[in-house]
Amino acid sequence: MSDSVNELLVKLNALLPVTPAMPDFSAVKAMRWIRRPTLLGHVSYLEPVMHFAEIRFTDLQHIDRQRRLVEQNTRQFLAKKPANNVLMTGARGTGKSSLVRACVSEFHGQGLRVIEVEKQDLMDLPRIVETVSRLPYRFIIFCDDLSFESGDAGYKALKSVLDGSVAAQSENLLIYATSNRRHLMPEQMRENLETRYEASGEIHPGETVEEKISLSERFGLWVSFYSFSQQDYLDIVVHWLAHFGCGQALIDQARQPALQWALERGSRSGRVALHFARDWAGRH
Repeated sequence: MSDSVNELLVKLNALLPVTPAMPDFSAVKAMRWIRRPTLLGHVSYLEPVMHFAEIRFTDLQHIDRQRRLVEQNTRQFLAKKPANNVLMTGARGTGKSSLVRACVSEFHGQGLRVIEVEKQDLMDLPRIVETVSRLPYRFIIFCDDLSFESGDAGYKALKSVLDGSVAAQSENLLIYATSNRRHLMPEQMRENLETRYEASGEIHPGETVEEKISLSERFGLWVSFYSFSQQDYLDIVVHWLAHFGCGQALIDQARQPALQWALERGSRSGRVALHFARDWAGRH
């Protein structure tokens, strides 16, 4: 009987709203915002990422312009100069998320920290801002692969924090987001029917279109990423093979298998190049 009671208590404790202590910001580079349901509602807290996925700026090939823009914006932010929230859009696997991680790896010693927030938890953004606003660090709120469907709760919360509330955004916090959609929301063909053209030439876009465009416009810096050419892809393969310790002869042998690998996956992205390099180096 006592064993059953103990099991029940364990299950109940897991559902009670117990908030963990704040992480030691001096010991970690990254945190996740966790939103957990309990018997008495939701409990939210910062969870430290103990094994951060390190990457360096020198590992990011063929995105020099994008790197310069994001790195300069981050340097301005760390120097307490004016800086913008950043929206990175474009082809998948081209280094958008890796660029954010590279910023953290490079500038961690200058007080930069990153908080990863899932799309479904964006409704907690005002609370996150309040949590970190008085801390002596500089924070990037990182939203990866961001997109919304109509009615998503986090949409208005993000709009408000970016540039739409009577409360100012905290000076020690920026939002960096990545997305495959330029305007972050799906656009329907029927929305074009809401646009009226008058004889004078004046255009009246439908309110639905205006609503969808307004969110992306609140990011001060837009950075676009593009698909890699075949040679760019091979350059990235060579970089990662050398990183994994492959000699020149083995790298030369990898050219045709690397192209075949990309063909099978329908993409010549940096991510595909890294996956191939891991496989090739591991097998040879």
